[in-house]
Amino acid sequence: MEVSVRDVEPSDAAGLVRVLNPIIEARSYTVLDTPVSVETEFDYIIDFQERGIWKVAVREPDGAIVGFQVLEPYANYTRAFDHVGILGTYVDLELRRHGIARRLFAATLEAARGKGYEKIFTFVRADNPAALQTYLGQGFVVVGNAKRQAKIDGQYIDEILIEKWLTS
Repeated sequence: MEVSVRDVEPSDAAGLVRVLNPIIEARSYTVLDTPVSVETEFDYIIDFQERGIWKVAVREPDGAIVGFQVLEPYANYTRAFDHVGILGTYVDLELRRHGIARRLFAATLEAARGKGYEKIFTFVRADNPAALQTYLGQGFVVVGNAKRQAKIDGQYIDEILIEKWLTS
């Protein structure tokens, strides 16, 4: 499958929702628990943080969005975390294991270095070993476990804390 990666555009909102909502509705890949509307996603893109990075994977030749990655500053309430970004990765459930995440990581991490990020941090559901393996394959390392970190549909979910340094 031929896939290109580019920056997000407001016109991508419907395609992003087509990828994201099935992941949310599956209840096993993300701690996001409420489906997103096209309007909400559109507004989020319009108001996206200046230091943020949002890459979309587009299938050629039909132009369908098949995945995306969002990196945002870890915290805005202090400058102490300016070097840290927090990352989310979402790939169409029907198209996993086709190298889409790998392409997204290459583009996002390059852009992150360009914007002065030194470390990427994220959480992975402990019951999602495929996601953890994807991140570990990109050089992330486990730095901890957050027990009962999320609660979805009355069930507690542990999360694994991972990070990747972009500098030596």
